Amino acid sequence: MVAAARAVVIGRSRAIEILAAAMAVGGSVLLEGPPGTGKTTLLRALAEGAGIGLVVVEGNAELSPGRLVGYHDPSRILAEGYQDEAFVPGPLLEAMAGGHLLYIEELNRIPEETLNVLLGALSEGRLHVPRYGEVVAAPTFRMAAAMNPFDAVGTGRITPALYDRTCRVALGYQDEAEEIAVVSMRSQAPDLLVRVAVRAVRATRCHPDLRQGASVRGAIDLVRLAEALSELRRGEEASGTGTVARLDRWVADGSDAALAALSGRVVRREACSRSVEEIVDEIWRAAVGAEADGSPGKKAQGPEPATARTVQGAGPRRH
Repeated sequence: MVAAARAVVIGRSRAIEILAAAMAVGGSVLLEGPPGTGKTTLLRALAEGAGIGLVVVEGNAELSPGRLVGYHDPSRILAEGYQDEAFVPGPLLEAMAGGHLLYIEELNRIPEETLNVLLGALSEGRLHVPRYGEVVAAPTFRMAAAMNPFDAVGTGRITPALYDRTCRVALGYQDEAEEIAVVSMRSQAPDLLVRVAVRAVRATRCHPDLRQGASVRGAIDLVRLAEALSELRRGEEASGTGTVARLDRWVADGSDAALAALSGRVVRREACSRSVEEIVDEIWRAAVGAEADGSPGKKAQGPEPATARTVQGAGPRRH
């Protein structure tokens, strides 16, 4: 399991080991951190390495208990009555019965009544569904959930009872070298462009006019757009062989790409009088200038520590 995750996830060694250990002992996990820190990629790799399926649920305010657990098809009920065949299992029952890893994104956007359903499944390893019966989880059933920091828009507090039934792992942004490796792997872009894009994205996370910065996804989109714009505007025209010539090439193309890739991902502080576009353009030009000067990139502060809460109870039971 660990080897499979390390083959596709850059860095994150400590988080990989903790998550693998928690899953091995029957625990459920809660990944807490900003968007774009590789939570889905990491869990998908761990599930594949463990040989179990992955059921993904998008957490939002519309996720009702019925959508999570399942429901009786009204048309079949009218025709056949409350038969088992008339029940449409939801992702929770699908994961429990099949022994899969249930991954819930944006956990702290889910209504409280839906979270209460999860508590029962995690506590007992079984769930009673009215007019359907009791569903007992297979031994390999696990739950993993991701949540953004509490102060993000639309989020709520997670009940202590849910924390008490999960192992919590905090994921911060990766370091600069790891983010450069991620962007290079996902885009195959020139090293120069990748370095400048990562530097610019990391600068958005500590800029005084921005309340929220961009994730590494912004850097991936930025380099892809910049390359496409350059090809569109220049075709096969030579762009110069010197470093300065190549940097000049990215000032305009990269600036336009940065505006498209980052302006919707960052959040401006309410007291700031400048537009997001002005801030992003300033950040991009500063990143290009720092590359020309040979200045080291600013390292964004992102915690990698992971702590664990107690996992209660034995593994779930099979029918």
